[in-house]
Amino acid sequence: MIVIQNTIVSDDVRDQFFVCNLERCKGACCVEGDLGAPLEEAELRILEQEYDKIKPFLTHAGRHAIEEQGLYVKDWEGDYSTTTIDNRECAYALYDERGILKCGIEQAYLAGATTFKKPISCHLYPIRISKYDEFDALNYDRWEICNPACAFGAQLGVPVYKFLREPLISKYGEQWYGELVQEIEQPKPLPAE
Repeated sequence: MIVIQNTIVSDDVRDQFFVCNLERCKGACCVEGDLGAPLEEAELRILEQEYDKIKPFLTHAGRHAIEEQGLYVKDWEGDYSTTTIDNRECAYALYDERGILKCGIEQAYLAGATTFKKPISCHLYPIRISKYDEFDALNYDRWEICNPACAFGAQLGVPVYKFLREPLISKYGEQWYGELVQEIEQPKPLPAE
C-alpha cells in the first residue's frame, strides 16, 4: 500500500494497467451493476443546480426516470447514486451513433453548458474510494466488463495511476498527485547484502 497525505492507495493502482476501450465494452459500466454511479454529497447540490443545463443532453427515457425518481437516489446503506432507467442504465447515459454509452453530463460539459464534468466516481473508475474518518482508501476495482481496458492498458503500458491522472488531480490536487508519482516512480534502494 502507498500512503499519501490522508489517503491509502492500493498497490494495484501502481501495478495494474488500464485504458478504457469503448470500442470493445461499449460503455457497459453505465448499464451494469446494482445501482447508478455513486455520488458524493457535494455532487448532489451540483446536480440540483446544474440539472436544467444538463437536461437537454439526456434521453427522453433518462429525463422521465429522473422526473419519477429524482436527480439521485439513496440506497439501503444511506449512500447516494445516480438514478437509473428500469434498474439498468444510468439515467444520465445516452447512446452515441456507434451504440456506445456516453455520459450526458459530460456531453453537456463538453458543449460548454455546465462546469460539472461528471461524477468523480465515474471519472475515477476503476478506482473506488472508501471513506473513513481519518483517511480515504483508494482501491482498484476489478470488473469483468473492463477486461478489454486491462488488456489495452497492458498493451500500451499505461498503469492505472497514469490513466487516471486528470481525475486524481481533480479529486486530491496537483501536490498529492506529484507525491503519488514520486512515491511510485522513485528508484527503490537495493537491499543490503
